Amino acid sequence: MNGDQTLGPCPLCDRPLIPGASVNQHHLIPRTFGGRDAFWIHKVCHSKIHSLLSERELLKRYHTWPALRSHPEIDKFIRWVAKREPEFNSPNRRARSRRR
Repeated sequence: MNGDQTLGPCPLCDRPLIPGASVNQHHLIPRTFGGRDAFWIHKVCHSKIHSLLSERELLKRYHTWPALRSHPEIDKFIRWVAKREPEFNSPNRRARSRRR
């Protein structure tokens, strides 16, 4: 992939997606529960989602972009990450209680 191309805006934070190491795919319905549709998203956004929410929570309540954006911690994260460059990446710590 050419670094000058974009994949469109990130469906979570709305920053441009630039092909490469800063993006990967997210399944709104986890694959363990039969989810098939995958969406390009920033790796840092994807990491944040999975650091806060279990797969069961994603299945039951947070399986749409508006629902994800309505989560208070994700909303706070979106406001923070909006000030970062599109290729910004930073690890998110995974909560122990959110494994599944």
